[in-house]
Amino acid sequence: MFSISLRAGIAVAATTLLLGCAHSPPGDPQDPFESVNRGIYKFNDTADRYAVRPLAKGYRKVTPDPVEKSIGNFFTNIRYPITIVNDILQLKPGQTVNDIGRFLINTTFGVAGLFDVASYWGVPRNDEDFGQTLGYWGLGQGAYLVLPFLGPSTGRDAIGQVADGFTNPMSYIQDEAVRYSLYALYFIDLRASLLGLDQAVYESFDPYIFVRDAYLSDRLDKVYDGDVPPEKIEVQYDDDFYDTE
Repeated sequence: MFSISLRAGIAVAATTLLLGCAHSPPGDPQDPFESVNRGIYKFNDTADRYAVRPLAKGYRKVTPDPVEKSIGNFFTNIRYPITIVNDILQLKPGQTVNDIGRFLINTTFGVAGLFDVASYWGVPRNDEDFGQTLGYWGLGQGAYLVLPFLGPSTGRDAIGQVADGFTNPMSYIQDEAVRYSLYALYFIDLRASLLGLDQAVYESFDPYIFVRDAYLSDRLDKVYDGDVPPEKIEVQYDDDFYDTE
């Protein structure tokens, strides 16, 4: 089962592997709980293959492309306050103004975010979360973790996911039926958007390592906004959780 952060990471990893570059070996120091993580990964993968993925494929089959795109736009927009809050926490005033404007444009002119008018008008989209904010302020990533149902994470990102829940507008919907229905649709739509990456994962020599490396590479890239210092490219796990990357 794939987490939210994997799309770009897997694409990068797939390109890297196709070019013949080496990836992290088994027993990577960033992954001290590998044996436990592999067990959870197997559980997640089984649930994905026999339940979530078929559901996502059915959703894609019956949902017209324009409708599916609008649903994806809606969820991107409704979760955008997470990015705005973390823009502020990372002291990025220009990006904060940009993202507030983007959110307001899509919420109003884009009919509650169903249409991405801001991108059409040339307003760039950013992606920030509390895990990135912790990295920005120097908190090390901690150990790599695979969470049941949620997929890849790290100690730092697990904390970030909890914190982001407080800035996710969907968390504050009072009607439980509506809230849980939205969450269900969100995850199905997200999984459908990742179907095109399945083959790269399934055909890799070791899917567990492939997904792990994709996730860690993507998260490192996001913490440094795509400008990763050369000395940080080979991230080394340290027992001190509070060391930098």
